[in-house]
Amino acid sequence: MNSKIRTDLALEVRESFPEDDVEIKGVILTEDHDEKNNIKVSTVVIKDEKGAKAMQRPIGTYITIEAPDIDRADESYCKPVSEEISRQLKKLAGDLKREEILVVGLGNRDVTPDALGPQVVDNLFITRHLINEYGNEFQKKNHLGNVSAISPGVMAQTGMETVEIIKGIIKETKPKLLIVIDALASRSVSRVNTTIQLTDTGISPGSGVGNNRKAIDEASLGTKVIALGVPTVVDAATIVADALTGYMKNTGFGEEDIDKFITEIREQQIDNMFVTPKNIDESIKRISFTVSEALNSCFAQAM
Repeated sequence: MNSKIRTDLALEVRESFPEDDVEIKGVILTEDHDEKNNIKVSTVVIKDEKGAKAMQRPIGTYITIEAPDIDRADESYCKPVSEEISRQLKKLAGDLKREEILVVGLGNRDVTPDALGPQVVDNLFITRHLINEYGNEFQKKNHLGNVSAISPGVMAQTGMETVEIIKGIIKETKPKLLIVIDALASRSVSRVNTTIQLTDTGISPGSGVGNNRKAIDEASLGTKVIALGVPTVVDAATIVADALTGYMKNTGFGEEDIDKFITEIREQQIDNMFVTPKNIDESIKRISFTVSEALNSCFAQAM
């Protein structure tokens, strides 16, 4: 595996192994393709410590939904994507989907590539206050789920770790399930703003851009956590490295020379730069609505 790969997507880590079609001990990969709607669902299950060590990810399930047309499609395409997200959320949530849900929109709403979480929260159908005001009979009569939400901002705005804020909210409101929404980093340009990852392992905010904060997971909070993320940026060094690697292979350079040259390139100043598409404002608006619709259909109404 390329240890220099910078990505939040477990699928990309799995793809980075040179023996791509050979089984990795402790890791199971399954794929399903909805050809009608052009949606591909890949599930990476890390079963044990061997698999976790190989993948450098916690034991758990990682579901990747690839919808290549979402970044340029209309609402008719967003609907089946939203329905697929909802189906996968229900699988991960199990019976907890009928319990009290807290949605946390991570990120900085003033920085567009990082604003996915707050914008998703803005579009949610919040019901907890209605149930508290009008009681369980009102909830049953209107078939409501129990959903609350928060956009806690980032440490530079609050002076607090996000996990500290969430712990305080959990102590007071006692949700049974936490849904964390965050922007991610990808190593592939084609997956930016077109891919959704869901996992039951939680999340370390900012890990894809080298800005790790304390993990938000069941171990740190005592509450089951499902993380949903969309890659909105790509490491600039990766883009340069991919372009140069392709050119050097075509012009006859050997693997050793290519690796040495790419390593030198990565040591330059671009190693800490990230790239996002020029239509990021429109993309975040569309994707956040698609994700919020999935959350609303999955949790806001009791099934």
